[in-house]
Amino acid sequence: MPIYITRERFEEMVRELEYLKTEGRRQVAKKIQEAREKGDLSENAEYAAAKEEQIMLEKRILQLEQQLADARIIDTSKIDTSTVQMLCKVRVQNLSTGQVATYQIVSDVESNSREGKISASSPIGRALLGKRVGDEVEIQVPAGRIRLKILEITV
Repeated sequence: MPIYITRERFEEMVRELEYLKTEGRRQVAKKIQEAREKGDLSENAEYAAAKEEQIMLEKRILQLEQQLADARIIDTSKIDTSTVQMLCKVRVQNLSTGQVATYQIVSDVESNSREGKISASSPIGRALLGKRVGDEVEIQVPAGRIRLKILEITV
């Protein structure tokens, strides 16, 4: 399944992968070696922790490799902002509270609610995709139903 991301996010992922494959693996190997030197591995908590860290590191490496293989870089300069699409920024107004918020529609790997980046697969993301300025959407979220009006679409 394709993962649509920005060039910047793609490059961040490549840098993280490179770090984990080099420095990350070196650090874990050093921890394992130091723990081995302390003797009996069956009762060595440091060794068990280092091996668990190695497992987590290798899982993250595999995850990044898969995500990079599935990545499709979107050129934001070519996005049509007449409708909400991946990587668009959408300014919306909550019709119940009057509160205005801006969301950027991103892939699951880029979503970060603190930065206003919501996944296209989230309830709000799914409801906004394909809509135009002036459209109103009603969305079921964990807190109940909300109605949003699209005020602006930018990149």
